[in-house]
Amino acid sequence: MHSTIVRVQNVFGFFTTVAFCVAGVIALSVFIHPQSPSASIKLRNVQVVKGRPHYYSYKKEEYANIKFDLDTDLSTLFNWNTKQVFLYLKAVYPSTSASNPASEAIIWDAILPGAQAPWHQNHYIHPSPKNKSKPKTKKGVKPPPIYPVGQIHLQNQRPKYQITDISGKLQNRTDVVLELGWNVQPWVGALVWANKGDWGMWKGVKGGVSRKFSLPEIGGKAKKEDVATEKGKEGHRLEVGGEHPVGKKGF
Repeated sequence: MHSTIVRVQNVFGFFTTVAFCVAGVIALSVFIHPQSPSASIKLRNVQVVKGRPHYYSYKKEEYANIKFDLDTDLSTLFNWNTKQVFLYLKAVYPSTSASNPASEAIIWDAILPGAQAPWHQNHYIHPSPKNKSKPKTKKGVKPPPIYPVGQIHLQNQRPKYQITDISGKLQNRTDVVLELGWNVQPWVGALVWANKGDWGMWKGVKGGVSRKFSLPEIGGKAKKEDVATEKGKEGHRLEVGGEHPVGKKGF
């Protein structure tokens, strides 16, 4: 006859086996959930400044501030196994040496929680649109979302982080683009990064990359081929790459 310890070990082993199998089924089941993310990124303004980009910087260097418009629909990334989505916007530009890969710098990020994720102070709260008061909530209580989960609509958004380069030089850089990326963090399973191509029921992201632009000189304006002007109902406006009209506001 088995002792009590042996019986407890058998029960625990059976429980862990069943739990592992259930977790594996949950992790694999997300592949049958269709995904069709889309995003639109448009440049608002760009400025190159020379100074200390951070309070702990020990020397002056050139850094860039970029304002942008961002419209996303990532609602299909959220399913029964999505805990949160780490979203980020990065600037990609060629390196000074042709033998080196392109440089990438994150200028904005956010943590988008899933429906079942517990409230955390680091979770992203979408700013209230203009002429709309911010909803009042108690401390520690998750505020109601302004838009559906996974949707973000930002206009003339300031960057969280400035762009710096290891060379200390940024002005007159060309072929710069803004690119959206994310990392889906599930309750169970592997991390999933942004997919650009189709894979089964998962469709590649539509959009998510801005048009190419150049970083101007220090204190200068963007080149004419990057920025065009037009007259609209709201006054003088900028049009990046001749495609999207955006407001002309400085930093």
